[in-house]
Amino acid sequence: MSDRLFQAIEERVGWVQEYVLSPRYVNLFSPEDIREAVTCYFESGGKRLRPAVMLFCCGAVGGDESKAISAAAAVEIFHTWTLVHDDIIDRDATRRGAPTVHERFARKPSTMARYPERSEAEHYGISIAVLAGDVQHGWGISLMTELTQKFGINADVTLTLIHEIDTRVLCTLVEGEVLDVQYSREPIANLTTEMIEDMLWKKTGALYEFAGASGAAIGLNNPDLKHPLVRTLERFTSACGAAFQLQDDILGIIGDEKLLGKPVGADIREGKRTVIARESWLRADDRQKKLISETLGNPHVSHAQIEEVTKLFVSLGGIEETARRARAHVERGMKHLDPLPQTEYKEWLADWAQLMIERKF
Repeated sequence: MSDRLFQAIEERVGWVQEYVLSPRYVNLFSPEDIREAVTCYFESGGKRLRPAVMLFCCGAVGGDESKAISAAAAVEIFHTWTLVHDDIIDRDATRRGAPTVHERFARKPSTMARYPERSEAEHYGISIAVLAGDVQHGWGISLMTELTQKFGINADVTLTLIHEIDTRVLCTLVEGEVLDVQYSREPIANLTTEMIEDMLWKKTGALYEFAGASGAAIGLNNPDLKHPLVRTLERFTSACGAAFQLQDDILGIIGDEKLLGKPVGADIREGKRTVIARESWLRADDRQKKLISETLGNPHVSHAQIEEVTKLFVSLGGIEETARRARAHVERGMKHLDPLPQTEYKEWLADWAQLMIERKF
């Protein structure tokens, strides 16, 4: 992978970080627990791949990246509030190696002093996380308005993108989240690989798709989302977004916990319906199917059982098939780069696509 790509991503991560954590925004949030909850995920780092690819897409069509910075920040904030709420739904205790928002505030000394009963402290933590996500959602939309107010982008572009992210994209993300919850209680035998991939794309690919389309629309300063260059970058990021989630599921089974900042194997204990699980189950004999079915979603499963199922996912080819599908999505996406002029942005986009399936974090 090109060092120049990582340098380019890191540079844009810095732009977004500086923009988001400016006192003119952070000082709006109160009381202190809300301010901390709203900003803590930004301060703890993260991949920031969505805002980076939005800025790359803006530059790839000849646009000025500096005029898209508020929208890139908005996309990252929009993504972050979905993580905060997703952590509650999944009952996750850690993210990026640190406590999730709801856990952070349930364990905080001031919370525990105020609410000595564990159940009340936990409820407070969840309440803060829900409200922080609400604030982030509104903040993200507010930042989109700065495209016109601060950077002079055509107001029709701004209104079109706000409408798109807060209707179609939002509804798609929520649909994917609900399906994920519902599927976790559905026998793996009742699902198809196509159903699972569709759910995963709705949870993840839809926002990547928006990042590509909106970056191009801002770069062109054109509200027409059917413009050929907008559509080609929309399709490119959509395909790569699907690959991203498949790679995420692979890392969730056989990744490095230190790099991921979360426990490997948690998806098995939580009963996540992944392409890995489905494809492994299809190839399993009756004994292996029984073990997979009894382990997925069992909160009391032992570490040894998780290790046994993990080995099955490898030996039965579930991991390999998922990786193959991820590569196929990237190959499909790469074809959509053909109409773009040959620039460093096009090169970065091609490298970024490979990063989706080669990353270890």
